Amino acid sequence: MDKSKRIFLKSKRSFRRRLPPIQSGDRIDYRNMSLISRFISEQGKILSRRVNRLTLKQQRLITIAIKQARILSLLPFLNNEKQFERNESTNRTTGLRTRKKVG
Repeated sequence: MDKSKRIFLKSKRSFRRRLPPIQSGDRIDYRNMSLISRFISEQGKILSRRVNRLTLKQQRLITIAIKQARILSLLPFLNNEKQFERNESTNRTTGLRTRKKVG
């Protein structure tokens, strides 16, 4: 089909605007753990702005609040459960490698 003869049709999906994750009354602060915990993944990573649907200013404030909470030990830097599972598996494999010499 020739480029000039193409008909561009808009999709007829209804676009429903999602509510913003941070309301105007919410205060972005390192002490507001219920708000901060929504923007952290299961591994403890800060989620991206595209995933969070935040503005640039909100994402910066959330990032600063998360980092402050981590420094003050309100949030862990890593998810301890994943780290524990990895350490447990490495202990099992290293135990198999060490053998006593008979002789």
